Amino acid sequence: MNLRSRLATLIAVRVVVSTLLLGSAILIQLNRPGVFPVDPFFFLIGLTYGLSVIYLVSLRYVGRHPWLADVQFAADAMLVSAFIYITGGISSLFSTLYVLPIIAASTVRFRRGAIQVAALSALLYLALVRIQYTDVPLPAMLRMPSVSLPGPSYAQYTVAINLSGFFAVAILAGSLAEGLRSAGVRLEDASHEIEDLRAFNEHVIDNLLSGLATADTDGRILTFNRAAAAITGIPSDRAIGTDVGDVLQLPAHFRTQVSTLAERRSMRVDLHYQTPDGRTIDVGLSTSRLMFPNGLAGHLYTFQDVTELKRLERDGRLQQRLAAVGEMAAGIAHEIRNPLASMSGSIQVLRQELPLSGDQAQLMDIVLKESERLNNTIRSFLAYARPQRSAMSTVDVRIIMQDAAALLRNSADVREEHVIAVDVPADPVWYDADENQIRQVVWNLATNGLRAMASPGRLLLSTRNDPPEDMTGDVVITVEDQGCGIAPDDLDGIFQPFRSTFEKGTGLGLPIVHRIVTDYSGVIQVSSTVGVGTAVHVRLPHRAGSSAEAASGGTSAEVSPLREASRRVAL
Repeated sequence: MNLRSRLATLIAVRVVVSTLLLGSAILIQLNRPGVFPVDPFFFLIGLTYGLSVIYLVSLRYVGRHPWLADVQFAADAMLVSAFIYITGGISSLFSTLYVLPIIAASTVRFRRGAIQVAALSALLYLALVRIQYTDVPLPAMLRMPSVSLPGPSYAQYTVAINLSGFFAVAILAGSLAEGLRSAGVRLEDASHEIEDLRAFNEHVIDNLLSGLATADTDGRILTFNRAAAAITGIPSDRAIGTDVGDVLQLPAHFRTQVSTLAERRSMRVDLHYQTPDGRTIDVGLSTSRLMFPNGLAGHLYTFQDVTELKRLERDGRLQQRLAAVGEMAAGIAHEIRNPLASMSGSIQVLRQELPLSGDQAQLMDIVLKESERLNNTIRSFLAYARPQRSAMSTVDVRIIMQDAAALLRNSADVREEHVIAVDVPADPVWYDADENQIRQVVWNLATNGLRAMASPGRLLLSTRNDPPEDMTGDVVITVEDQGCGIAPDDLDGIFQPFRSTFEKGTGLGLPIVHRIVTDYSGVIQVSSTVGVGTAVHVRLPHRAGSSAEAASGGTSAEVSPLREASRRVAL
């Protein structure tokens, strides 16, 4: 409590005491007329009321001028002396009133103020007695009423008792006030610490990623943190006071087992939770027994949204199973190549040594042709399922693009109406990679684009750094054709194995491209319009593990490493 509020309380007490004195004086005057000289007595009480009004007005200045409080206590001591003077001095019944300003000073100014007021009260009381026992000439209006004075010895005894009482009360009241002040400061500090601790705990609880709820023994929710509201979709103010089983949608068997938590430490359950917006999520929930500070028992519920974790676990198990199947399929394919090579060689020997009719020779040719096609398919499958160990080096991607264009111009798939163009910058486009893998990426994309152009068209191979001015930035490889295009519904499946739409394709060219690009943490973006053409953009990050995004136009499909993982499992 500050100085201003303490003085306001003191003023109120002063008014109450003055009112009591006024009422007592009036009763005594009515019952025993002439006991008090009425005019001075009532004048002092009225003066007390007037000073109280002045004190109230001066409260606004006390903060800047604390000495105004000392003035009030000095005025109180003087008023008490005046009361005692007009009521008989040393014979007055009101000598103990000095205790009031002393106690009041101790509550406001503590020990120092109490001793100061006690000293002033002692001086005033001594002066009052001195006037009584000394023939001091005073004006008529200030003369003390005629009373019988006790003897000097008794007077000295009375003065000594009163003065001792003044200082004893001052010391005692001051000590108590100092103790109360120290206790108040400690209590205030403890209150601030408790408030800070409470705010900190609330802040921590509200910022937990896990939902947290507490409930009493009847299952009524007492607290519900922010994460709990986010997971369940139920605001905290609506959840508090409701049944925890209904809010968290606990199974019936779990609710009955909660009562056995006194025998075991905690319980856990995985459940499906239906949110208010109609979504179904997986929730992992644990509960434990909780003892409140008041001695009552309750339960603590912690829960998390484990929907994504459950999905990843399912995908992981599926990947393990499919990976085992893929390894087995790769082993089988590898083992097929040996007898296939023997069969193909035997057929060739028989064709050369046996006299065959025309139909028989044609059948032999068909067997050899299909054997070679099957061998190529197995070779491509093994390249996709078991990538060869890469030999890293710094390559100029421009040279790879130019070499691919030169090979395409001389391939059997190119017709006179086809145009093979290359657009590369003047400066080298350096990239750290296995040169054979980059060549395979460019070649597979380019041959696919060429096969898509059944009618006349232009195939453009280009590469650049991104940003162009940074030779160590991402490398972008682009293959654009003016072929038949890809339907929007087919875009997501073009990188799946064995999805070829070309007569001579094995269905593993684009999956191999995607496998290589994702091994370099790259991104492939395909933009295509049916009847217009297709553009494939391959972005290879300069640093391993980095990722980039390519701008899209028309119908597009962007394939990330995460999608590659799922497609690789699909094998």
